[in-house]
Amino acid sequence: MTDNNLRLVTVERTGTGHFTATNARGGTIAFGTGSDPDGGDTFTPVELLLAAIGGCSAADVDVATSRHAEPDRFTVTVTGNKISDEHGNRMTDLAVTFSVAFPDGEPGDRARAILPRAVKTSHDRLCTVSRTVEIGTHVTATVADA
Repeated sequence: MTDNNLRLVTVERTGTGHFTATNARGGTIAFGTGSDPDGGDTFTPVELLLAAIGGCSAADVDVATSRHAEPDRFTVTVTGNKISDEHGNRMTDLAVTFSVAFPDGEPGDRARAILPRAVKTSHDRLCTVSRTVEIGTHVTATVADA
């Protein structure tokens, strides 16, 4: 593996049940157990997983279709069921649903025509997040020396 392949996110605790993830470029996202003491709500880690799946596929499909036409509406909904069984806590029945509308006319017609293929290609080959979840990969958890 080269440094070009490595992806890195650092998670820092900011309070009880509250964390901030920072990527190598300095981008941040706050998340936690679901409620913010300041009155707002944060994403849970499971919701971030769903957002990552939807965001990855959305980016793939957007690149393919927006070459032809700017969408009038582009919404991706990701659902799943959180269960606890003999395998522990996990998500099942993950589903990604695209709701996309393009303007009338030839460019919109071209974008509409390639939309199903773009969604399928993202799912079958391109989306690193959903491909990793579907195929599965080993996760190692360790404790670093303090």
